[in-house]
Amino acid sequence: MRNTTRLKELVQKRQALTVPGVANALFARVAEDVGFPVIYATGAGIANMHLGAPDIGLTTLTEVATAVAAMADAVSVPLIVDADTGFGNALNMVRTVRVLERAGAAGLQIEDQVFPKRCGHFAGKAIIPLDEMIQKIKAAVDARKDEDLQIIARTDARAVEDLDRAIERAQRFVEAGADLTFVEAPLSIAELERIAKEIQAPQVANIVHGGRTPDPGRVAFARMGFSIVLYANAGLQAALRACAQVFSSLKANGSLENVSTLLATFEERQQSVAKDVWDSLEHKYRI
Repeated sequence: MRNTTRLKELVQKRQALTVPGVANALFARVAEDVGFPVIYATGAGIANMHLGAPDIGLTTLTEVATAVAAMADAVSVPLIVDADTGFGNALNMVRTVRVLERAGAAGLQIEDQVFPKRCGHFAGKAIIPLDEMIQKIKAAVDARKDEDLQIIARTDARAVEDLDRAIERAQRFVEAGADLTFVEAPLSIAELERIAKEIQAPQVANIVHGGRTPDPGRVAFARMGFSIVLYANAGLQAALRACAQVFSSLKANGSLENVSTLLATFEERQQSVAKDVWDSLEHKYRI
């Protein structure tokens, strides 16, 4: 079964599938190794880890596509890709869909922010007119070669206007052809319940540690009827803290003695990059 079809079938179950965010191929392999059936290529994570920059629209389509291609090559599970605003207007959206579909995306998340966008949990966001976003969604739907490629249309109208306008936008996104919608940054459980109840298409929730949206847990999200619950940057945040602790201790003490429990073993590191597979290939093709 194609990964696009696998993702489509999982989405239709509306069982609040937990989906971790990854910023590179190594994190993607870790997510697959621990058993996640779907992985999310986080735009914020790519900006943070590739550029050392905040999620304010600085990455290019080429940079994202390069990261996605590496992830898709490293894992076998479906990959949802954060395509931001499509990197421009409806014509840019056409190229974005074509490029990221070729790179290995099984689903694409696009959003209605003004380009360049900002992280959904930042202040100072702005959204494009509804009619403009509808045309971008139609362009994305028309551009995909595989009809099972999932188009996820996100709105940031909750923070810019209010929840009513956000829900209205999401409903129009569905009419335009979006397979799922994603109302970013609701502020309460009651708002999450409204989103799941009032929008007929499958829904995505996004949980950011320290962000605006509460996390009632997978069981509660499934009861509401959400299809996907993203933890887009939990892995990145964990790695950042562990890295800072290890480096600080190494600088202070000149050794790893006090932080060994934070380090993967040499063997775990090789396992995470499938060294045994490459060893087998080396043996197969040895002269």
